[in-house]
Parts: sequence; C-alpha cells; structure tokens
Amino acid sequence: MSINSFIGFLAAFGLFIGSIFLSTDNPYIFVDAPSLVMVLGGTLAATFLGQEARYVMLALKAALSIFAPQRIGRSIMNQEVGRVIKWGYIAQQNGIVGLDDELKKVKNDPFISFGLEMILSGHSGEDVRENMLRMVDTTFERNMVAANILKTMAGTAPAFGMIGTLVGLIIMLDNMGGDPKSLGPGLAVALNTTLYGVVIARMVFMPAANKMTQRNQISRFRMELMAEGMALLSDRKNPRLIQDRMNSFLDPAIQYDIDKQLANK
Repeated sequence: MSINSFIGFLAAFGLFIGSIFLSTDNPYIFVDAPSLVMVLGGTLAATFLGQEARYVMLALKAALSIFAPQRIGRSIMNQEVGRVIKWGYIAQQNGIVGLDDELKKVKNDPFISFGLEMILSGHSGEDVRENMLRMVDTTFERNMVAANILKTMAGTAPAFGMIGTLVGLIIMLDNMGGDPKSLGPGLAVALNTTLYGVVIARMVFMPAANKMTQRNQISRFRMELMAEGMALLSDRKNPRLIQDRMNSFLDPAIQYDIDKQLANK
C-alpha cells in the first residue's frame, strides 16, 4: 500500500470532518442522503452518458490504484541503466545473440521484451528508437484515458452540486407560504449538494486523477530512458557511452557509475 496516499486521504477527510465537529454541536446537519445521491448519482450518470462504459469502469477501478505502492522509484532508474550496460557487455563478449537468454528474463515486461526482440532481429538503433518511442506515446495515451475521465468527473460533480442547490431553492421557495419548519429540508438539499460536489471533486476525483497522471508521466520517462539505451545497444555502442547517454536523463544523485559498481564487486 502507498502510505503517502493513505495518510493523505485520512488527513484530508479527517481535518474536514474534525473541523465540522469543532464548529457545531449538531454535525449531523451535514449528513443528507438526497444530496449525496444527487451528486454521486448525477456525476456517474453523466459520465456513463458521455463516455464508453468500459472506460468509466476502468477509471473507477484505477482510482483505487492510487493506494497501491508506486513501482517505479528513483532507484529503479539507476537499476535500469545498469541493466542496459550489463547487456552492452554481454553483446561485446558474445555478440547480439548473447542477449537471447536475457529476453527470457523480461517476458513479463512487454516494452523491454519488444525492444530486445527488435535488437535480436537486427534492427538498426534508429529503428529501435523510433518504434519504441511510438510505443511509449501510444501506451501513455491509453493509460491517460482513465485519468482524463476522472478529471471530467471532477468537473461534473460541482455542477451537480449547483443543480442540487437549485432544486433545494425551488423546494424552499415552494414552501415559503406554508409552515416555516418545512424550509429546512429545502435548505439542506440546497447547501449540502454544493458542499458534497466540491468535496468529492477536490478530495476524491481530482487528487486521484493527478496522482495517476504523475505516475503515468514517471512510467513514460522510464520507457523513454530505456528506449534510448536500447537504441544504443542495438548499434553496439560502448557500454560507457551508453552509461553517459542514459545518465544525461537522470538526476545526478541517481546516475549510474560503472567504476563504482566494479569497485564494489
């Protein structure tokens, strides 16, 4: 589990709920089922109306993935450079065919196995780079579909909050000539729907979309890094040149150092 995401989620709702309890002796006035149904139901209905159902379900499922740990960290980038350099030395000693055994080890990573298969097939470095970068772009676009749907939902929820406000005001105005006590339900719907719409948008949908976008960007960066390294590998470039080119992508603090790695062995 992503501890940061979990703590952030608890802190956001904890502070919100805590401030309510500190502000009033009757916090239950903020609980209104019709308002919640109007905002959530309306947001989901509008989203399913405007998007393919399959992608909406994927987006809702992906929203929960923000609580899963991030697989691609800073240390992973350093390890990826080291892996390509290792392959460079194997290619120097045994030729490109020496990478055949390495291909079997990366079958669970479609992107890397795609690159190695092209190298083993004899593609030039430029062809490897072009095809892998095209795969980077298309993969990023596919992965961003869910994040974009969540951003749409974040924009839709406050709109249904305003719709709920109008509904509540109409109910309130309709009861103006009768018992003043009947004004309460209309006001509750009017104000709570606006509150729910903003809270759900800014504390659920938008944070989830932003985190998914950031993770997709990190994944894209890692793939671009590997595409460059494998293009150089296909051209049988010296491992030290591969190191320097790939290190140019990285923060100096996590750059790979062949000499340091050899000294530690």
